[in-house]
Parts: sequence; C-alpha cells; structure tokens
Amino acid sequence: MASSTSTPTSTTTSLPSSTTSGASPSCTTAVPGEYGHVPLDACNSYYNFDPSYAGNLAFAILFGMTSFAHLVQAILYRKKYCWVLIMGAVWECIAFIMRTLGAHDQQQMQYVIWGTLLVLLAPLWINAFAYMTVARLIHFVMPDERVWGIKSQALTKVFVGLDILTFLIQAAGGSLMSNNGDPGSANLISIGQKVYMAGVGAQGLFIIVFGGLIWTFYTKLHQSMDRPVKRVKMLIWVLFVVLVLIVIRIIFRLIEFSGGVSASNAIISSENYSFFLDGLPMLLALVLLNAMHPGIVLRGPDSEFPKMTGREKKELKRAEKEAKATERLERKARKAGVHSQEVAEDSNSVELLTHPESRWTQHRDDVV
Repeated sequence: MASSTSTPTSTTTSLPSSTTSGASPSCTTAVPGEYGHVPLDACNSYYNFDPSYAGNLAFAILFGMTSFAHLVQAILYRKKYCWVLIMGAVWECIAFIMRTLGAHDQQQMQYVIWGTLLVLLAPLWINAFAYMTVARLIHFVMPDERVWGIKSQALTKVFVGLDILTFLIQAAGGSLMSNNGDPGSANLISIGQKVYMAGVGAQGLFIIVFGGLIWTFYTKLHQSMDRPVKRVKMLIWVLFVVLVLIVIRIIFRLIEFSGGVSASNAIISSENYSFFLDGLPMLLALVLLNAMHPGIVLRGPDSEFPKMTGREKKELKRAEKEAKATERLERKARKAGVHSQEVAEDSNSVELLTHPESRWTQHRDDVV
C-alpha cells in the first residue's frame, strides 16, 4: 500500500537516457505518496492526471445500473442479439471500476491497462448494436427488405464487419498506448495514438455513410403502413442520436490525441474531458436505448432474421442461382424473339420492294 506522506520525494533512477550517456538519468522515480500518487513527470507516473475516485465510482455505478437494465430487457423482450449492447455496457462499467481502483492504487499497472483499453473499445459494441438494429428494422418494415439495393441481412454483415475492422485497429492502438511507464514508452504511445486515431477516423466515416442509409430508410417508411410506423420512427431517431453521441466521442478522441503526449496538451492532462466527452455520451446512449428499447418495436415472427440450417441455406442459395439463371435465359429469349420479329419484318419489306406484283397478288387473293 502507498505511504501516507503527503509530499512524495524523488530519487534518481538508473535508467539510461536514450539521448545522453549511460551516466545521465532519463527521468526521476518518485516515492509514492497517498494512493500511490507521484508527480506527473516522474518515471513511475502512469497517469496524465490525478484520477478522481468519486467521479470514476459514480460512472461505474451508473454504467452498472444501465447494464443490469439492458440484461433484464433483453430477457423480457427475448432479444438475443442484445448481448452485443450488454457487452458494451459491461465493458464501460468494468473500465470505470478499474479506474476507480486505480485512483486509490496508482502504482498498479493492470488498472491502467484495462481501464484504458476497455474505455477506448467499449463504444464499438454500442456502434455495432445500432447497425444490427437498423438492419432488423429494415427486415421488419420494408416489403423488399432492402435499402440502397442491399438486403437487410447483407447490411448487417457489411457494417458489423467494418466495425470489427475498426475494433481491431483501435485495439492495436490502445494496446500500444497502454505501455505507459516502460522504457521508451513515449514513442510507443505516440505510435499507438496514431493507430487509434486512424481506427476512430474510419469508424466515424462508416457512421456517416450509415447515417445516409438511415435517412433513406426513414423517408421510405410511409410506403409500409401495416407496421407501427410511429414507433419505428421514434426508434430510428433514438438510434440516430446514439450514433451522433458516438461521433461526438470520436471527435473528442481525435482532438485529444492529435495534441500528443505532453504536459502542454490540456485535454489529455484533465480527466474531466474524458468524463464529459466520452463517458457521459456513452452513458446517455445506453440510457436512451433503455427508454426506447428495440424490443418495444421489434415484435413478432418478422422481427428477427430467419434462422436456417446449413442444408436450408444451401438449398436457398441453389434456388437463388436457378432463379437468376432462369431470368437470364428469359431475357435472352425475349431479345432473340424481338430480333427474329425484326428480321422477319425486314424480309417482308425487302420482298415487297423487289417484287411489287406479290403485293397485288396478295391483295387480289384477299378480295376474292
């Protein structure tokens, strides 16, 4: 446990500087004070700020409450796919638990690593849930189950696949950023920030594209009045706000990390920015989805994608291939028929021009 001294003293480490001779120290190691706190420029300082125990505890409790509520709602509405949203909520909760524990044990690296990784990656689960819900709404409402000519199930695969890609990129960047405190960590953290920024930038781009798809879907809702369109529209607006909150969080992270790792970066040196521009938007997104849960709208046999066995999937693919092949043959047949008719008409015209007496003979026969 940390010492109870209020002002930590510092001693010189034996770590050699990367820019000077081996006799010169690269930084100083401070004797931890209360809760393991040391000056931010010390070698054994793992935080860019003095973490707030009360603030992180409050967010951990709130995320825990919304996580439990989502678990109950998923069971009540029988929505198995809601495990994705629950995962995001639980990751947020665990992240703030780690940060709460770390506030009173600032020399424990595991709290830093997991508190950083989970808070950076948890929103991707919420993002994926929004994609999955909109795709199910399209399947539920649209007669042809398509928007932009793409079938609802394909939309899920495409956008969730892109979300997984950005997840992997951000996870790689977050892993590099969690190397705080290691020799030469400043360079790794800088690289990690750039990788993470690339991941969140791509995530933001995909959200913008998906926003255009949502708007197209919204404008077509009047064509399907056999569903509770008002509730569907309300849920679409909630999902749209959720995506906007994620974009706000993305913009914050891009601005934060673009300033680099230094004391001059006011955003990275204050935990309040993370509270209000990352934690709070994600909490609001989860609470909104509690208030307007997809299970309220998605009810009945058409509210979920049909489940098929492997054999049924193969048969469906075979039937689709046969239907496409038949359609191609019919198009060719129609084109061939039109072409034959045109050739026959052209032949008759040529015959009448070259043998005008045949027209008179035909006319005489018709009169007789």
